[in-house]
Amino acid sequence: MAPPSTARLALAPREVFLLAAMTLRQLLESGAHFGHQTNRWNPKMKRYIYGARNGIYIIDLQQTLQQFLVAYRFVRSAAARGERVLFVGTKKQAQDIVSEEAQRSQQYFVNQRWLGGALTNFTTIRQSLNRLKDYDQMQETGAWDVLSKKEVLQLQKKRSKLEKILGGVKTMEALPGAVFIIDCKKERIAIAEAKKLGIPTVALVDTNCDPDDIDYVIPCNDDAIRALRLMTAGIADAALEGMHERQSAMQPSEPVRSPAQQPAETPEAEAVAVATVDETDAGLGLGMDDDNEDDEDRSI
Repeated sequence: MAPPSTARLALAPREVFLLAAMTLRQLLESGAHFGHQTNRWNPKMKRYIYGARNGIYIIDLQQTLQQFLVAYRFVRSAAARGERVLFVGTKKQAQDIVSEEAQRSQQYFVNQRWLGGALTNFTTIRQSLNRLKDYDQMQETGAWDVLSKKEVLQLQKKRSKLEKILGGVKTMEALPGAVFIIDCKKERIAIAEAKKLGIPTVALVDTNCDPDDIDYVIPCNDDAIRALRLMTAGIADAALEGMHERQSAMQPSEPVRSPAQQPAETPEAEAVAVATVDETDAGLGLGMDDDNEDDEDRSI
């Protein structure tokens, strides 16, 4: 699936506020521009690299903003169609962020360990999900009260293990409409499964990753906690916006009025115009703030 070109992006008025909320300075302060060391790179990421400084690649943040907007539009459209997004981030610094933002936007998430076949063998995974639901139901109905203390402890242990791994997809009844990935190298199995099933992928892609495996590439530091939070929150916002659009579209429309019932038009109503924005260029230039490196191998 080829995402649309980002050479010239026309912005809707609401998207002007989106880019205002995610400025170049915020990306710089979050450390989103720090790539990996120059001896640990993937040449396919060359087109997203601004330059190098003291052995560290610097990501072109103007491209980051453009690519993020493309991904934002895709996620928003998917959510507006009633599809759900699966957030995947199992590295330590991403776990809490993925859990919080996915739950805030009412999406699915995996933040502990990716179970092989979670997508390609979803029927088997659903059996584990059903077992987890059974444990929850037994606990809620008081069925555990008639069991011995030892049996209850054994069931609680099994339930806790399933909840830890599958809690974020407990309500998933069908495959997601998209997968959002943090750290393409670590989550390569999830990417491969999504690709096999034709599920679009959105990912934060660092300078050591292969962008060809991802449908919607967001060039970004995938280790800096503040960068992860900024980007993940943005994708969650896109899902929320799409859900709100869907809810609005499903609301019953007002009854059609007869000509006699139509309110008289006023000059003020006739004068309303819709403004459009033709460029994504926000007049942003790439600075070199070195204040916020989140991992030692990227310090300059």
